[in-house]
Amino acid sequence: MAVHRKPRQRSLSGHTARTAATLALAGAATATGFEGTGHAEPQLTPAQVKAKVDQLYQEAEVATEKYDGTKEKADATQRRLKALQDETARKQEKLNSARDALGSIAAAQYRDGGIDPAWQLALSSDPDQYLEDAALAERAGDRQAGAVTRVRRQLREIEQLRGAAHVELTSLRSRQAELKRQKTAINGKLGEARQLLDRLSPQQRAAVTSSDGSGRASRSAPDARAPLSQGSVAAPDSRAAAAVSYAYAKLGSPYVWGATGPDSFDCSGLAQAAYRSAGVSIPRTTYAQINAGRRVSRSELQPGDLVFFYSGISHVGIYIGNGQMIHAPNPSAPVRIAPIDEMPFAGATRVV
Repeated sequence: MAVHRKPRQRSLSGHTARTAATLALAGAATATGFEGTGHAEPQLTPAQVKAKVDQLYQEAEVATEKYDGTKEKADATQRRLKALQDETARKQEKLNSARDALGSIAAAQYRDGGIDPAWQLALSSDPDQYLEDAALAERAGDRQAGAVTRVRRQLREIEQLRGAAHVELTSLRSRQAELKRQKTAINGKLGEARQLLDRLSPQQRAAVTSSDGSGRASRSAPDARAPLSQGSVAAPDSRAAAAVSYAYAKLGSPYVWGATGPDSFDCSGLAQAAYRSAGVSIPRTTYAQINAGRRVSRSELQPGDLVFFYSGISHVGIYIGNGQMIHAPNPSAPVRIAPIDEMPFAGATRVV
């Protein structure tokens, strides 16, 4: 009978022991993080946070302008689809009435039995009256044929309307999907910026989100309109003056991407709302607004001109004179007055 011996465990020694010890230490370091320092992200200075947050806000604003443009197209598509559906319903109602009329004619013919006209003439007790009735019937037949033709035409029109509505519906669904993607991108950028700002102290955060990064409070109170009321810089006409006045009245309003007022705005939404208050319609997005009037140089700027920033034309403000503008900066700051040289200048447009 065979004897089964328990295998003898080999002791760790030499190189094997050193390797095991190294692995154990590495495991412990991973598990404990050396008291949290193993995977710690590098601590950013307030200046580095400001640079990163500014970049994220600018990227979010590019995405916001794309969202605004897509939303505008989606809304237009929705209106066209609704008009097509309403027109289809109206034509369907007319078609149903025409079909009912044809059904009544067909039922009357069935009741008459469809007797051959020659026999009807031979059997008539009043041939002259029959001939007169036959002429009326022939004209009625012509009207019936016309009614059939109209029904067929209405059917074709309804099918064309339904085809057009299907195209618009497909386009709308595509734009709605694009809106969802753009919204996700915007929220991602803004969320990342919030996380960075949350790492700072209140004083540091105030400095980072101030207009010039110095920590000085930006001018966002209604009394900031004083320079304009003193007449130091006059708007070129009443509509530009009305747009500037509207912008002053909205100082302190929160920035909300996609908003066009009256209580919150994004940058192009503020510009559009200001000119809408003056009775002037301008496009929704910055890259369309820059072409909404006559281009002017920086040295020619007058109050009411729209000033644009960044190479992608992703930000806009309303010029108020003396190198200043009113704009909706980003989610960390309300509508406020700021110098136009705080961002890369891309051009200006005089709307009226």
